[in-house]
Amino acid sequence: MADSIQQLTLPEITPASDEDILAYLRHSFTIAAVAAATEQNTFIVKVCEQLGITVTDEELQTAGDLFRHQHKLLGVSETLAWLTQQRIIAEDWTQGIHLSLLTQKLKENLFGENVDAHYINNRDHYKRVALSQILVKDITVANTIVQLLQENRVSFTALALEYSQGKQSKENGGFVGVRFFAELLPEITKAITDAQEDKVVGPIQTQMGYHILRIDKWIPANLSEIREEILQSLFQAWLKQNTFNKKYI
Repeated sequence: MADSIQQLTLPEITPASDEDILAYLRHSFTIAAVAAATEQNTFIVKVCEQLGITVTDEELQTAGDLFRHQHKLLGVSETLAWLTQQRIIAEDWTQGIHLSLLTQKLKENLFGENVDAHYINNRDHYKRVALSQILVKDITVANTIVQLLQENRVSFTALALEYSQGKQSKENGGFVGVRFFAELLPEITKAITDAQEDKVVGPIQTQMGYHILRIDKWIPANLSEIREEILQSLFQAWLKQNTFNKKYI
């Protein structure tokens, strides 16, 4: 087998043409998603035209400079190398930045004034919690862990390292990170709504198994930190209602 591989003359890899790329998208069954994104971009541009939303040369220059800084394209040679790697030309890059600016302006135009009201009406939706977890599959094991914790016989971290079947919680001694309240499973949200910090809650049964949770810290929602997320959420909901993306989902 090794001799056969050594004797094999491998073909030269040539750059894929636009036709090759299109064929790959079709054969890999990903063209529908790309088509939907393309149609969405066209829709955004047309709505901006109707609303008179434009991008100035100064705004385009500022956004381009920021992009180069973020991607460490500090000189002409680095920029040209990046363009070559992306298989695009400068006009493609400029058009991409232009579309990004139009999209941001459209979001602000449609929903910028609604963000504050949405935040006030859904404040609990955006509060965050630093959470630790032990996840097991067996209720008997779960009850044993809770008993050990209640008796302060073993630390939460030690039990997570030994018993947790959740990859992240096992590797990090139980800690699973800071989560937006709304991201959690409904069963967990309900169980910890009024839980105090450092309090152990559980076991809570979900489709994943039995969760023993510890509230490490409640982090109040701060509009300045999540404004863009709210804006994006409102915009995406609007896009979904007004484009044909659902045909491809």
